[in-house]
Amino acid sequence: MQTRKLGSSGPDVSLVGLGTNNFGGRIDRAAARLVLDKAFDLGITLIDTADVYGDKGGSEEILGQLLGPRRQHVVLATKFGLPMDEAGKLRGASRRYVMQAVEASLRRLRTDWIDVYQMHYPDPATPIDETLRALDELKQAGKIRFVGCSNFSAAQLEEAQSAAGRQHLVSFISCQDEYSLLERELEKDRLPVMQKYGLGLLPYFPLASGLLTGKYRRGAPLPPGSRLANSARHADDLLTARNWRTVEALSAFAAARGRTLLELAMSWLASRPYVSSIIAGATRPEQVEQNLAAIGWVLTPADLAEIDRITL
Repeated sequence: MQTRKLGSSGPDVSLVGLGTNNFGGRIDRAAARLVLDKAFDLGITLIDTADVYGDKGGSEEILGQLLGPRRQHVVLATKFGLPMDEAGKLRGASRRYVMQAVEASLRRLRTDWIDVYQMHYPDPATPIDETLRALDELKQAGKIRFVGCSNFSAAQLEEAQSAAGRQHLVSFISCQDEYSLLERELEKDRLPVMQKYGLGLLPYFPLASGLLTGKYRRGAPLPPGSRLANSARHADDLLTARNWRTVEALSAFAAARGRTLLELAMSWLASRPYVSSIIAGATRPEQVEQNLAAIGWVLTPADLAEIDRITL
């Protein structure tokens, strides 16, 4: 397994990470165990979750039950900030809530520390200075080791990093954002800020909810049980005429070189030096194997130029 540093100052992580948003939701504990065991067998060291995954706490609870002694051998990342109750009171990034949320995650994960504690979304109701001070306290107490963010705009990211520097507080080492051959918007504004501060990128939805695996066909019924079949909102967002044209062109590009669309999607992300680890979810062990095998294609400069022509 290839490894990379998470940003300029974080821990080493496997180039392919395991996203566990399916744990406690689409798959139960027994199925999750099979996926997790396969990830360990193949050398995956970054496990990513969030407090809201698995119907609010389910993913963290399953990981807490399954990791056991293996906990010390992984970089465990989770997130806070999205609503954890129907009333919307358990949410946000105030000091009060951060302190409450981290204790709940530690309890569910059955661990004494979180390796990368990530702010799931910006909180417009809380000054970023307050959030960073709370996270700094948690780091000083040994409850978290590094902090990251997710879904920040370029301006919000700049504000957070500047505030951390001015006040000598813990600063973000990573950004988790949607990034794939079908979603490259962050290259326009967020990526320069990430590179300025040496932040590692953790792409989520690297396969565009399966659209970049080759299992969907224009005009054909969505495969039963697939993510897009189960989520009309995601299907409406992704199954656009532009995306179909792009996917078909990428499929032809890969096929002409004796490769699959999955190999192209994963290897293209692996070719980006600012990508620290590709967060790939799985519901079956064989998907973990496929995701790992798919990063072996070394794309040439000519390949990358043609991919840009197709996708930009």
